[in-house]
Amino acid sequence: MDRTDVMEPHLPTLEQMQQWTQVIGRAQQLMLEQAAGATGRVLPFDPETVSRIQTSFADEGLALWQRFLDSGGLLRDQPDPAPAGSPAAARDRRFADPAWTEHPFYDLIRQSYLLVSDYLTRLTDAVDGVDPKVKQKLRFTTTGMLDALSPSNFPLTNPIVMKKTIESGGENLVKGLKHMLADLEKGQLTHTDGTQFELGRNIAATPGKVIHETPLYQLIHYAPSTETVLETPLIIFPPWINRFYILDLSPEKSFVKWAVDQGISVFLVSWKSADASMKDLVWDDYILRGQIDAIDTVRDLLKVESVHTIGYCVAGTTLAATLALLAARGQGDKVASATFFTAQVDFAQAGDLTLFVDDDQMKMVEQLSSKGFLDGRYMAATFNLLRGRDLIWNYVVNNYLLGMDYPPFDLLYWNGDTTNLPARWHRDYLTQLYRDNLLVVPGAISVDGTPIDLTKVMTPAYVQAGREDHIAPLESVWKLTENLSGPMRFLLAGSGHIAGVVNPPAANKYQYWASTEPQATLDDFLAAATETKGSWWPDWRAWIGDRDSRQVPTKGARQPGKGRLKAIEDAPGRYVKAR
Repeated sequence: MDRTDVMEPHLPTLEQMQQWTQVIGRAQQLMLEQAAGATGRVLPFDPETVSRIQTSFADEGLALWQRFLDSGGLLRDQPDPAPAGSPAAARDRRFADPAWTEHPFYDLIRQSYLLVSDYLTRLTDAVDGVDPKVKQKLRFTTTGMLDALSPSNFPLTNPIVMKKTIESGGENLVKGLKHMLADLEKGQLTHTDGTQFELGRNIAATPGKVIHETPLYQLIHYAPSTETVLETPLIIFPPWINRFYILDLSPEKSFVKWAVDQGISVFLVSWKSADASMKDLVWDDYILRGQIDAIDTVRDLLKVESVHTIGYCVAGTTLAATLALLAARGQGDKVASATFFTAQVDFAQAGDLTLFVDDDQMKMVEQLSSKGFLDGRYMAATFNLLRGRDLIWNYVVNNYLLGMDYPPFDLLYWNGDTTNLPARWHRDYLTQLYRDNLLVVPGAISVDGTPIDLTKVMTPAYVQAGREDHIAPLESVWKLTENLSGPMRFLLAGSGHIAGVVNPPAANKYQYWASTEPQATLDDFLAAATETKGSWWPDWRAWIGDRDSRQVPTKGARQPGKGRLKAIEDAPGRYVKAR
């Protein structure tokens, strides 16, 4: 980009640089005071560490300014101040456009921001002697503030926005304002063009029938695409925090379609988005009248002794509790295997979501749930905050400042298709599991009057984790292997909570790690695991086949609606379409 392509700004004076230094100092003080209030005392720092960080910041700041003066405003050939491995590393995608380095003013802004970000992050990490949760909250708050204050988020300090504004005569800002007002109207940040997708046509389009319906869920039976199928059917339990079709996106990404094509009888639970009639639902309902009801329904329909199961995220947590209840009642043989997609049972290391379960947050959740259910937009905003740089500020720049058209992307369409949560269940889930971590305490939780103990579960389990998962961290998912007692295969997939799961073989993306022998600890697993390029889905299919490879013809009840349970409607059904 030529320097004439952007508005020529005035270079800062020494007085203005001093003003920014004072602003940084006040911001630092506010954050430390907030953290001190959370602990009820002055935050303890190692004086030598703080002195070393402050000296380093001062030296690097002076060096940056001196390089700027000595080079006549040309910094692009100078090294960036932030260490390559730091959160403020110069490879940050926000500053990937050459304009950030080719124009001296914007290059100075960029490097100054990276330097300040690195300084405040290191200072936050220097806090010691406090509760780990307090330190985690301080780090989360600092990161969120720094992401919000990035110069890329403001028109006058973003060279790409300035160039676009000059070229379009400001039309980008007018278009961006329309986008912003529309988002304010619906109370949710837009990520994609939703008009390009229609449930049952080009998304959630795998053929099937709804064959069973309760006030809590619809059961979908998918039409087989092979002449024979595994005798033991599969029931998929997706999370009710989101719509089920994360596992049935466009046909080339659909796990459901792929599993059907692999010769498996596939059933899937489509949960109802909560309304006022569901205000008294608790976890017992999702276990008994949800998962166990679906298991018994499919067993009875196909006249089989057991089923394979998959539980994704919160539905995986619930599946573990379901297995524990069945084990306590001597009915564990109803489930032939359990697969867990990025699920947790021990929440001691559950990541930044644990920051949203303190007393103040719970009071806010109760206020937002006055009608008996929590609006799904609140949960969507919470998940966006966990990755604010990618899921908030990236779209603020593209949608509001640059006025770009929304791209059609099925995954982002699903991400914005929120579901409501029953208020009582949601409160219990946050307090009993995330806050108090009771599920891993034998007998601490009872379901339908029966105390449950995860260590009594002997069901063969396939546990999948995501290497970059920010919702169910690897260390947390691993703890499933320490709490279940049956034969187990642990697999680590590349990418995160969604892309690590939705990774079809045809895409040839990412990789996974697995060990031929069980390992006692996560460190042992990481040391022993070997890497395989591409999707882990075929590994899972081979594991399922090893449990029982018996085949049956796809006739009678193996065809949706042809058995005792008649078709109610075509997939994907009404529940997933309800808003």
